[in-house]
Amino acid sequence: MSVINVVLSGGVGSRLWPLSRKSQPKQYLPIFEGETLFQKTVHRNKEFCDQVMVVGNCDNYLLSRKDLDSAGIHGYIELIEACPRNTAAAIAFAAFATQPEDILFVTPSDHLIESGNDYQLAVARALKLAEEGYVVTFGLKPTKPETGFGYIEANGEEVKSFREKPNLETAEEFLKDGNFYWNSGMFCFQAGVYLKELKAFEPKLYESSKIVYEQAIEGKLDFDLSMKIPSISVDYAVMEKTKKIKVVPSEFAWSDMGSFESIYTYLKKKGHPIDRNGNMVFGSTIHTEFVGLRNTIFIYTNDAVLILKKNKAQDVKKVFEKLELTKPRLID
Repeated sequence: MSVINVVLSGGVGSRLWPLSRKSQPKQYLPIFEGETLFQKTVHRNKEFCDQVMVVGNCDNYLLSRKDLDSAGIHGYIELIEACPRNTAAAIAFAAFATQPEDILFVTPSDHLIESGNDYQLAVARALKLAEEGYVVTFGLKPTKPETGFGYIEANGEEVKSFREKPNLETAEEFLKDGNFYWNSGMFCFQAGVYLKELKAFEPKLYESSKIVYEQAIEGKLDFDLSMKIPSISVDYAVMEKTKKIKVVPSEFAWSDMGSFESIYTYLKKKGHPIDRNGNMVFGSTIHTEFVGLRNTIFIYTNDAVLILKKNKAQDVKKVFEKLELTKPRLID
């Protein structure tokens, strides 16, 4: 039995435009103490795992290779998706590529996590539960009424329900209740257990993913066959349906770095300058003054400028989607 860190690296990071582009998504931006989030993920999980497996896509696999090489990671397994088919299929490919008894520790490549004792305890517990045949997810103790995350309602390690991204009022109720956790998007299970559950709940997805994996050439998956795979998240496909589910309530410091609000908080902790009204400039050394503005972020790149209120950070995705239709060169 081996423990394999399955690193999912297919995301675009649309809420971090203009820093994050299709040609260099957020997980490959070297703005985190000189490292990328992708590199931090692999380093963080090295002590728990026997091998690294990267499930990426045809647009970014060379960026993954570059990051792994510069991080001194060699002998990894690589699966290259021809087109994104969501997380249930991505994890199925990883499971098909391993032995049934192998434990897959599935982690996104774009999260920032403090790798201390709390993290070590949570991962150790998840690996133990996975050995016992459970399908394990990690629930993060919420620190604020966040509307950008899904939630898990739990009683200890028993999952009571999964909840969609709530409105502010509902998120405040979740926080007050104390039995709700942020859904971290990290999972742990035996490869064979995952495939068995996937086959039971989403047989079409299972069968079509199996065909794609079996037809792969040197880890590269076929486009036309891939398009036949239903695009479903692992939460919908397995987590919300399986009777084998367990959650590890966790208290390690975690951020999905999914918005400029997260970037702002990180940079502020690292001593990045802000003015007395909480305004921040990123990407430019030109002297900038903010008049009549509070908690505003000014992001500069060589071909685009973004100015936003910190509490509107989730809306950047709408800008990305608009540009995708009107000025696609600005997101490539």
